[in-house]
Amino acid sequence: MATVNIYEAKTHLSKLVDQAAQGEDIIIARAGKPVARLTTLKPEKRPILFGALEGKGWIADDFNDPLPDDLQALFEGR
Repeated sequence: MATVNIYEAKTHLSKLVDQAAQGEDIIIARAGKPVARLTTLKPEKRPILFGALEGKGWIADDFNDPLPDDLQALFEGR
């Protein structure tokens, strides 16, 4: 875990952010005393919400019935 003073952190912020993004924690100190930590943020995991779309869609009663002959012929290239 690297420790840098505030002036160095301001000067090299983009480099320090890259290091933090790679998983390294950076301690920022004022007058040699730690005051902040620069670390990687983990993506927030959203809970799965089962049934959120219930009642929003429908399937026709004849969904699984055979196609009419003329339409079937088009699919088969006849």
